[in-house]
Amino acid sequence: MNTEKGLYIYWKLFMINLVLSACTFGGGFVIISMMKRKFVEELKWIEDNEMLDMTAIAQSAPGSLAINMSIVVGYRLKKIPGAIAAVAGTVLPPLIVISVISLIYNWFKDNSHIALLLQVMRAGVAAVIFDVVLSLGQNILKTKSILWIGLMCVTFVLAYFCGLSAILIIISCALIGLIHIIFTDRKERVK
Repeated sequence: MNTEKGLYIYWKLFMINLVLSACTFGGGFVIISMMKRKFVEELKWIEDNEMLDMTAIAQSAPGSLAINMSIVVGYRLKKIPGAIAAVAGTVLPPLIVISVISLIYNWFKDNSHIALLLQVMRAGVAAVIFDVVLSLGQNILKTKSILWIGLMCVTFVLAYFCGLSAILIIISCALIGLIHIIFTDRKERVK
C-alpha cells in the first residue's frame, strides 16, 4: 500500500465517522445502524457477523457506545491509528454542538420551538433504534442456534417485563458465551 493510499484510508475513516456523528441524533444505537450500512453494506470493509461481534464488544465496554464502536471499527480496519482517526471524527461534531449550545443555553432552554423540535426528533430516533433491534435480531435468527435465539428471547423478557438491569444481562450473556466457547472448544479437541 503506498503512502497516499495509506493516508487516504485514515482520512476516509475520519470523514465517514464525522458525517455519521454529525447526522446522528439519539445516541449509540442509532449510529450502529448507520455504521452497519456504511461499513458492511456500502463499502464492504467489514462482514455482517463481524459487525455484530463489534457491536457486542462496544456495548460491553464502559463509555459512549458511539465512541466505543468507532474505536472497534477503526482498530479493526487500521489498528491504533485507525481507531484514533475514527474517534476524532466521531467526537468532533458533538464537541462543537455542545460548545455552541453551552454559549446560548439560556435562550435555548426556554425556546418552545426548540423544545417541540427535540420532541419530534424522538420519534425519528425511536424508529432508527427499532431498525437496529430488527437488524440485530435478524442476525441472531440467521445463526439458527437454539441457544442464541433462546438467550435473545429470555433477555428481552427479563429486561422489558422484569426490569432486570442491562449490566446484569450483559455480564450474564458474556458468561454464557464464555462457557459456550469453553465447552465447544473442548468438544472439538476431543474429536
